[in-house]
Amino acid sequence: MTVRSIALGLIQTLPRRYGWLTAIFWLILLAPAYALDLRVMIQENQGQVNIGSSSNALVRDDSGKVVGELASMNGFTAQATDRGVALDRWKSSTISIEPKDKNAVVWIGDKWYRGKAVITRAGSGITAVNHVDLDQYLWSVLGGEMNGNWPQEALKAQAVAARSYALFRREKGANVLYDVGNTTLWQVYRGVQDESGGTQQAVNATSQQVVIVRGTTKVIEAVFHSSSGGHTDNSEDVWSSRVSYLRAVKDYDDGAPVFRWNKTFTRSELSSRITGVGLIKSILPDEKSRTSGERYLRWTVEGEQGKKTISADDLQDALDLKSSKVLAITPEPTKTASTKPMSADVTFNVQGGGFGHGLGMSQYGAYNLASKYNWNYQQILLHYYTGTQIGQIK
Repeated sequence: MTVRSIALGLIQTLPRRYGWLTAIFWLILLAPAYALDLRVMIQENQGQVNIGSSSNALVRDDSGKVVGELASMNGFTAQATDRGVALDRWKSSTISIEPKDKNAVVWIGDKWYRGKAVITRAGSGITAVNHVDLDQYLWSVLGGEMNGNWPQEALKAQAVAARSYALFRREKGANVLYDVGNTTLWQVYRGVQDESGGTQQAVNATSQQVVIVRGTTKVIEAVFHSSSGGHTDNSEDVWSSRVSYLRAVKDYDDGAPVFRWNKTFTRSELSSRITGVGLIKSILPDEKSRTSGERYLRWTVEGEQGKKTISADDLQDALDLKSSKVLAITPEPTKTASTKPMSADVTFNVQGGGFGHGLGMSQYGAYNLASKYNWNYQQILLHYYTGTQIGQIK
């Protein structure tokens, strides 16, 4: 199935009084902008932000009027004022820097980005946003999330997943200033430094392709993670609600550097991180809480002063683990420990698997499926996102 326009999904949000004909009219107008441009927050609520351009650039005010020109490779510092933003001699509530050369890049903060820079007074400071073509944004995201030298089919799967995720977040979580951020809370985006021939090739080869719920025009929230440790999970076991396309499936991430991991703590260290029970004697999984993805959701902590139950997420946070998929926590006497089994010198070995939340596509799984099993990107995506198909935005 081909999705004629990603904006068709907006029909559900339009007021009834507009009717279907008016709705379709507006969707036709909105579709091109929806598909092509993304607003990425680079810095938020800052007192000042460094700005520049690799070519001469137009300076526009909040009305879009050209008020000046920024010389090539001539940096300035945008600063918050009482009423807006000041950039050299220019002042406005919003200032945008638009390179005259379409192949040029802008400097925002400490990195180069494609597209243009928009600086706006917001809150107690200024927010710098990069307005960038969606596929050019993905050139960078792929390099930040994967290695550009990975197999093309794995990179293509990442490209389609990342495009789908960005458009989903744009529709569900955008605000008046930006659509997405640039950290792992969204997707890693660090500008041109992460681009490569491999990332550009994968994005260009899959341009306009997204993952949709089978039989609909609904673009999915195509979340992904590094490695699940052998099996992904159902969304309701990690998040609060069931998502039809985020189902537990076998992963193929064996051999990943984070497929299995260990972390050790002394008894005193462990007891200082998990408090309320005194010196810890044992931490055992609640067998009834084991998920389809082989993850224990609850653990019982027993100490010299009592017991308590801790969630897998809280355990991960307390021990700063790579994932909440903890397989076992085993007390082991150290070489210098006394003969008492619960000596203060006892070391607890935490064994776990995977890196990340364990939902959706596993990046190391995609790598192995492409390199070892010769799967194409469509097969990879449809394996990790249950009940979906590949659609296209136009």
